[in-house]
Amino acid sequence: MRSHDSTKRILVTGGAGFLGSHLIERLLGQGHEVVCADNLFTGTKRNIAHLLGNPHFEFLRHDVTFPLYIEVDEIWNLACPASPVHYSHDPVQTTKTSVHGAINLLGLAKRLDCRIFQASTSEVYGDPSVHPQREEYWGNVNPIGPRSCYDEGKRCAETLFFDYHRQHGLDIKVARIFNTYGPRMHPNDGRVVSNFIVQALRGENITIYGEGQQTRSFCYVDDLIEGFIRLMATDKDFTGPVNLGNPAEMTIRELAEAVIALTNSGSKLVFKPLPQDDPMQRQPDITLAKSKLGGWEPQVKLEDGLRRTIAYFDGLLSA
Repeated sequence: MRSHDSTKRILVTGGAGFLGSHLIERLLGQGHEVVCADNLFTGTKRNIAHLLGNPHFEFLRHDVTFPLYIEVDEIWNLACPASPVHYSHDPVQTTKTSVHGAINLLGLAKRLDCRIFQASTSEVYGDPSVHPQREEYWGNVNPIGPRSCYDEGKRCAETLFFDYHRQHGLDIKVARIFNTYGPRMHPNDGRVVSNFIVQALRGENITIYGEGQQTRSFCYVDDLIEGFIRLMATDKDFTGPVNLGNPAEMTIRELAEAVIALTNSGSKLVFKPLPQDDPMQRQPDITLAKSKLGGWEPQVKLEDGLRRTIAYFDGLLSA
């Protein structure tokens, strides 16, 4: 295996997705070779079309629930549907993607003796009774609810990563991702930022669940990817899990009003019943990230990030 500081051949699973495509751009920009594996269930070739001519980029249509036999120096596991619309469409497959996918990729990392990154999620905290959420908090997850295929799948993936680390000495990095937004989000993924922007651009009513007083903390994709890169570059003895997100908390209603203002839309707010197990609060404590990742913290202000995201969706809808 080549040294960790040299140019590497890197596997990114879920690489045709929102986060994966941005990560791949960053890795190619650093001079690495990247193999993107994606079954295109939620990812799309549109996200990586501009990379297909790059001699250092390779695309494999592959489902991580099946073993992958490949020679690489580093693995980034981002494969999994990440929005309620997508993971509730096939909850069994969602759980398999997290659990079987982790087993297959950890086995590959063990054989290759290489570092492996797991994209975990703030959903491991469930509907938190502790606020803001620190990494030491064990969470409040309904194990049999409609969201549990994703929540518990990611929790089990973390378990597998740490068991492989303890039992086999595997070099792991685990990031817990909080709400992230930006260009290349799926327009129909059901997440609030994409929902609100698409509805506003179309002049449709903006749908808010509950009274819109539930809170989220939104991190622009470039800031998140910077956190990924810094985490993967830390010494072997720092495994995570580490929260990566923006601690600036706001209500869902405030987000909707900001989107309406930035799009100059005539959209009105409409309110519908709150989905089961929808968290009322979500805010990361990023003290650990600041300490271990060279002072990392989000730099892009919400208004600036929303403008860039709105421009992306405007182009997508008018194409």
